Amino acid sequence: MMMSSTAALAQATERPFAIAIHGGAGTIKKEKFTPEREKAYRAKLAEAVEAGYSVLDKGGASLDAVTAAINVLENSPFFNAGKGAVYTHNETHEMDASIMDGKNRQAGAVAGVKHIENPIDLARLVMEESVHVMLSGDGAEEFATQQGVALVDNTIFDTEGRYKSLLRAKAKMKKSEDELKDYQAAHQALATEYKVGTVGAVALDKMGNIAAGTSTGGMTNKRFGRIGDSPVIGAGTFAENESCAVSATGHGEYFIRYNVAADICARVKYQGKSIEQAGNEVIHDVLMPVGGTGGVIIIDTKGNISLPFNTKGMYRATKSNGSPTYVGIFKDD
Repeated sequence: MMMSSTAALAQATERPFAIAIHGGAGTIKKEKFTPEREKAYRAKLAEAVEAGYSVLDKGGASLDAVTAAINVLENSPFFNAGKGAVYTHNETHEMDASIMDGKNRQAGAVAGVKHIENPIDLARLVMEESVHVMLSGDGAEEFATQQGVALVDNTIFDTEGRYKSLLRAKAKMKKSEDELKDYQAAHQALATEYKVGTVGAVALDKMGNIAAGTSTGGMTNKRFGRIGDSPVIGAGTFAENESCAVSATGHGEYFIRYNVAADICARVKYQGKSIEQAGNEVIHDVLMPVGGTGGVIIIDTKGNISLPFNTKGMYRATKSNGSPTYVGIFKDD
């Protein structure tokens, strides 16, 4: 059946809307996946991107789409956020999250929370219901209680796979410390897989506004209340309509030091570069030479999406009103 000229015109002039998500970048090797496991991961990534896209399709705000997509990932044990959060050295879970509105650069973040089921939701409450940008630890949870958010037992984040990973990390650290006699050197020698893992989303809505959000369980075997890049505006999350929206995943210390998310957007804004060019420069030319591993998802107000990473894989998915659902895990997807 031929489309009427009115319908065709409406479709042609419809504003773009789109979403991209990630479930973390790292040493993701195809040989470590059974067909069943790979299918399950791809299905969960698709579920998350569809949840966010559904919000956009109905005319919802990019902030709502970002939150909806991240909630799906936080509620899955597959990813290092929420239910799948890794263990600290003390065998508990500490989570971080942030969100940013590209329309007005409003932002909210929480760090080191232990009893919040969906940290991204609390980060958004900080943005919308407090006078601050970042709250941490007990204070963040006191604020959550005031906002009517139920606190949950830390053990709900326990998973067998993450616990085994902690035991492996502790054993490797002890061996390295015994050999090197230096905690810092031993930590540097620890494999990348123990230092990464995050979820995030970036979205463009029909109103032309972009947003970004990131949530994480941090680093396996982390100590001393360590905070990574995920709750740091400009490092792990950044959004402004004049340039782009970014959510990062990787070895957080590097993403903080190199201000990754904001740097990408600055290259777009001040140097007129495409998000693809800006993202590739930062991920491959800035981070890689200094040992910074990871990736980012980027979107702009035209609906362009870029997903650069310098690791063996990155859990990722995209969907827009102009392109079907795409799901990737490995570098060659």
